Amino acid sequence: MTAGPADDVWAHVVGQPAAVAELRAAVADPAVMTHAWLFTGPPGSGRSVAARAFAAALQCPTAGRHADGGTCHSCRTVLAGTHADVQAVVPEGLSIGVAEVRELVRIAGRAPSQGRWQVVLVEDADRMTEQAANTVLKMLEEPPARTVFLLCAPSLHPDDVPVTVRSRCRVVTLRTPSADAIADVLVRRDGFDPALAAWAAGAAGGHVGRARRLARDEAARLARKAVLDIPLSLVSLAACLDAADDLVSAAQEEADAAAAALDGAETEAVKASLGVGARGPGVAAASRGAGVLKELEKKQKSRATRLSRDSLDRALVDLAALYRDALVLHAAGDQAPPLAHPDRRADAEELARRIGAEGALRRIDALLACRTALEQNVKPRVAVEALTVALRLPA
Repeated sequence: MTAGPADDVWAHVVGQPAAVAELRAAVADPAVMTHAWLFTGPPGSGRSVAARAFAAALQCPTAGRHADGGTCHSCRTVLAGTHADVQAVVPEGLSIGVAEVRELVRIAGRAPSQGRWQVVLVEDADRMTEQAANTVLKMLEEPPARTVFLLCAPSLHPDDVPVTVRSRCRVVTLRTPSADAIADVLVRRDGFDPALAAWAAGAAGGHVGRARRLARDEAARLARKAVLDIPLSLVSLAACLDAADDLVSAAQEEADAAAAALDGAETEAVKASLGVGARGPGVAAASRGAGVLKELEKKQKSRATRLSRDSLDRALVDLAALYRDALVLHAAGDQAPPLAHPDRRADAEELARRIGAEGALRRIDALLACRTALEQNVKPRVAVEALTVALRLPA
């Protein structure tokens, strides 16, 4: 782990000692501090977690160090997302629009009201539209004296972050945490059984949040098993089409369940604020709220689409990792590096025997092509049916 109980703000950042050391140094030394930071790293590496810990340390009177193992008011509110001087954009839909960013930029121009800095945190900055990115760029070019921008993105590729924005940021690169580091935090902080924690850490592909979910949720474990059972089941065209239907349906069901848990409470809260169902003076306000409800419905629909795509993408990444395991086992045998799915080694060995290295590579390419097609708004069923046919086992 990167930190102990006496340094609790950083205890949430798993397996990133170099990045944590760099961020601590910036908090401690004004000469090292800069106004814009870009956190990059693969999914699950903890980009937004590291950014929030950094924001907490920046606002904390003791730079995030608490000898009693607790946290001060500043740290607690930053980590909880309620600090008045830490503004965050967490995209729920498919993109971050210019309207959201303009409001952030407006707030960013203020002097801090409680903390030491005005902090603007943009999670998934790669989802910013071109207009939104240009708005952020203008603020980065002429930043207010006590404002810090924290952007999070998967990589430095221009498709993720425009070169003009990247050039004005200090880059903090995160790596995939080791399975041991993830298992340690699951046991020590979350209280999971060591054997379950070790399995979940090995099965999660270096994704801390997913490891926690696999350890906690039997449904998540069953969903992963269903996905990884697919490659050896693709023995006919009918099996391929059935597998495609299962993948798309499972992603949609997961998204619907997640959206339902959020949408109802949101809609009721907005209706209550508008006075829907009220009598007397509230009726006029409610009649003017139709546009607000329509905008909320549009936002919820976009979020549901994103949830479905994210669920399907997790399945595709799991499949690609299994074919990767088959590839390395075919090439290296007993000398193969650690597997992405160590609990499915027998399946990977069988795939290696039946499709060989070239077949594994072709199927990985097909999975990457499917992910690209989904990003370009190809209908999921069409893209996934084409994929499963390409994954079909040889006769």
